[in-house]
Amino acid sequence: MLPFLKKLVKSRLVQLCTLACVLLVAGTIIACNLLVATGEKFVFENPEDVPATQTALVLGTAPTTRSGGINIYFANRIAATKRLFDSGKIERIIVSGDNRTHNYNEPQAMKNALVRLGVPAEKIYCDYAGLRTLDSVIRAREIFGQEKFVVVSQAFHCERAVFLARSRGIDAVGFVAVDNPPLRYKIKLWLRERLARVAAVADILFMRSPKHLGEPVMMK
Repeated sequence: MLPFLKKLVKSRLVQLCTLACVLLVAGTIIACNLLVATGEKFVFENPEDVPATQTALVLGTAPTTRSGGINIYFANRIAATKRLFDSGKIERIIVSGDNRTHNYNEPQAMKNALVRLGVPAEKIYCDYAGLRTLDSVIRAREIFGQEKFVVVSQAFHCERAVFLARSRGIDAVGFVAVDNPPLRYKIKLWLRERLARVAAVADILFMRSPKHLGEPVMMK
């Protein structure tokens, strides 16, 4: 074979392999996102549509942004939880998040915010090892003994959490907090969620467990 033909064939093979890899990655991302999106039918915007249950699981985030401003995701999750509690659909609340250092404590910040809004402190339980969404939903059952609960977060997060929970045999639904990020964050958040959904499917396929478990917590 002439040298230029060898180069042409090699170039074509490289192009075809590259295209195949791109299509495989894109197909995987699309398939995972469609699979996680099946959780949407268990996610509700109005309290009256939420099946009555005893417990809400509020997924954690920082109360402030890196610049020191109010984190609207935090504020809106707290507001949604209070709305759900006032509706009578839930009786108690697990606030689950990261407590990586003494000065960074998402669960305590959420509990403090709910108490300021009038939710009785004795109705709120802190999960300090909710490092990931998977950890939060699995620990709600394994540590707090809840086989059924309402996840409170923004819609995209609720879908993923409900998918994870129901894939592991937990009877979970979601209640949506307002999702109104500044425009400059929307594209970044959208892209990050696409990859987070791939990770969620991997969590289920590989039967991953929370980083920390521990002693059971009795809820009244």
